[in-house]
Amino acid sequence: MSYLALKHLHVTCVVLSGLGFCLRGWWMLRESPLRQHRLARILPHIVDTLLLGSALTMAWMSGQYPFVNDWLTAKFFGLLAYILLGMMALKRGRTRAIRARYFALAVLAYVFIVSVALTRNYF
Repeated sequence: MSYLALKHLHVTCVVLSGLGFCLRGWWMLRESPLRQHRLARILPHIVDTLLLGSALTMAWMSGQYPFVNDWLTAKFFGLLAYILLGMMALKRGRTRAIRARYFALAVLAYVFIVSVALTRNYF
């Protein structure tokens, strides 16, 4: 697979992952039974696996790695924050108000990751 095709797959997965997270967050806030649908529980894992796999492959192909390139290190830590905040928002938060706060923070982490990717700068 060419680097350009891999990048297109990666960007597509970024958009699908973000939209899917926002949709599941909306369902969580509305306490919709749709968030328990089988597809809503499985599809995010497929998209995120493709997203991570394409990111790792692009890093390998380009020779750019976290802890070597500052912007990739910032994305890495942003991703960790996004995952932890997302878990608290969708599963672990005790009340809906707490989950809503974690959801907002997770969306901010997502925006940070995308902005770093677009600018290759974390300031």
